[in-house]
Amino acid sequence: MKPMHRRSKASSRATPDFSLEAGLLERGYLRVAGVDEAGRGPLAGPVTAAAVRLDPLDYPDGLNDSKKLSAKSRKDLFEKIISCSSYSISHVPVEEIDSTDILRAALEAMRRSLANLSPPPDYALVDGNRVPINLQCPAEAVVKGDGCSLSIAAASILAKVSRDRIMAAYDAQYPEYGWISNAGYGTKSHIEALRKFGPTPIHRKSFAPVRALVEARSERAEI
Repeated sequence: MKPMHRRSKASSRATPDFSLEAGLLERGYLRVAGVDEAGRGPLAGPVTAAAVRLDPLDYPDGLNDSKKLSAKSRKDLFEKIISCSSYSISHVPVEEIDSTDILRAALEAMRRSLANLSPPPDYALVDGNRVPINLQCPAEAVVKGDGCSLSIAAASILAKVSRDRIMAAYDAQYPEYGWISNAGYGTKSHIEALRKFGPTPIHRKSFAPVRALVEARSERAEI
């Protein structure tokens, strides 16, 4: 079966709900998964995606777009989600990001998360305006989906917390860059550390600020 790709727009709901999932369940789709990614913007570290299939009768209260939640709320909800849901978390490393581009890497991370979900979904709600290629089920892109779909919101929490934990671990290796607080994003202090200490193996060399620094250091070395 060729996957069906549709695109939906988020509604003006204040918080996500289960209406998209409920509509699909009524149409006969029994295993509806939401998928989202975290880490497209940082200058360092992987891009991470999660796929989540919530139990329609048993899911945590308080699910929302991860960006609207405190770090403590995300951590608490992370534990609740993994205790009562089917989920999968995938990472695309820096080397793969640099060999393709960040959009393709993010879509690939989402594809892997859906592919690794067990039991496999029979429909996927994908945050954003694009659907990964080579999915094994019908899917639709939902613009700002983490603000309207509970399944996508749950996926956004798993992806964000998982990636933040990876960056915190890297921070122990490279404390100069402040990754435990900036998660690899290009903050002023991160850029200053890059200029002072240079890029690490987990910096994204294809990203303009890092690439420019690498090229400048190479030019100085040739003089």
